[in-house]
Amino acid sequence: MNGRFLLSRAKVMGVAAGISDWTGIDVLAVRLGLIVATLITGPVAVLLYILTGWLASDDR
Repeated sequence: MNGRFLLSRAKVMGVAAGISDWTGIDVLAVRLGLIVATLITGPVAVLLYILTGWLASDDR
């Protein structure tokens, strides 16, 4: 772990790539986990994804 969570401008808002860089987990696994979380929790996961993308700082 890098210690600080930063968004990476990759696909949509860079949240999955930022989580991947922060934790060291493969970005594909993070994206699949986000899809599963969305299917299980519905709008809660989408809301957390949007809030994370909005509140986290950019890597620029």
